[in-house]
Amino acid sequence: MVQSEPFMPKKIWQAKQRVKSFVQKTPLLQSHTLSNLTKKKVYLKLETANAIGAFKLRGAANKILTLSTEERKKGVTTFSTGNHGLAVSYVAKSLGIKAVVCVSNGVPQEKIDALSRFGADLEVVGESQNDAGQRCKELEKLYGMTIIPPFDDEEVIAGQGTIGLELLEDLPEMDHCIIPLSGGGLLAGIGAALKSVDSTIRISGVSIQGASAMSESLKKGYPVDVPETKTMADSLLGGIGANNRFTLRMVRELMDELVLLSEPEIEAGMSHLVYKEQVMVEGAAAVGAAALLENKLELPGDSIVLIISGKNGDISALKERRNQPLNDKKGACL
Repeated sequence: MVQSEPFMPKKIWQAKQRVKSFVQKTPLLQSHTLSNLTKKKVYLKLETANAIGAFKLRGAANKILTLSTEERKKGVTTFSTGNHGLAVSYVAKSLGIKAVVCVSNGVPQEKIDALSRFGADLEVVGESQNDAGQRCKELEKLYGMTIIPPFDDEEVIAGQGTIGLELLEDLPEMDHCIIPLSGGGLLAGIGAALKSVDSTIRISGVSIQGASAMSESLKKGYPVDVPETKTMADSLLGGIGANNRFTLRMVRELMDELVLLSEPEIEAGMSHLVYKEQVMVEGAAAVGAAALLENKLELPGDSIVLIISGKNGDISALKERRNQPLNDKKGACL
């Protein structure tokens, strides 16, 4: 149980009912290659099967669905250009709610195009995501729009926690869950769901060596920023917020182990999932597999779940290095 957030398990169960019109239960498949490698039963939780191709749909849907009629009329805004931005855009469009996604001039055109496809109104402001975030605050002040945070929010965390409930339904004997770690909403939600039922389930977080704001914040005991780096796991970049209210504390309480990976290790994990497992993933989704391949995790127990968080990254660099076409047979894009 998360002592500092005793309300969270109830919120996660409420979220499960709330988001069912947007989120279908995602597949849980055994990886025979990783099972053979580790001599354990290793399963892949394929959040890639969500409508936007990533787990972020859960948290965004839960948060937006809790808004009042008046709040919905005023619209929503966010400054995430990744999967959270896609999720907010998708849910808002489905509900007929105006959504404004604020982005900086440095955001790649392919991300802007993806957001446009999901129907978001885009505002390009400043040179950094801090500038974009400031614009969201202006929209909140000027027009009463609701900011949908990417991770540090009770309802967003609860939405991500519905993954944990699905795991308990499908694999009640699970011993260990390995989760990509950035701002901490995914780990906080899943960890709260799992440990509220069985506190012995091991929770491992995996992130980027030299660029994990959560890792450095845990060391310091308060939120700190770290320089961003070029990485195939760019969804794991970014700070945790100077005024972090929930995820830093929850990750500290729930996480049993933190592993940081180098870029070659992340690439190896991504290559394994794409070419050996035939599962299309973005770099951030591959860190759990990478940690297993590099033998970086303690593995007590018999049943291990890797959270495969999304598939929306650019894998052209991986294909170029491998000089190998992707196999598009059934299962490759779950």
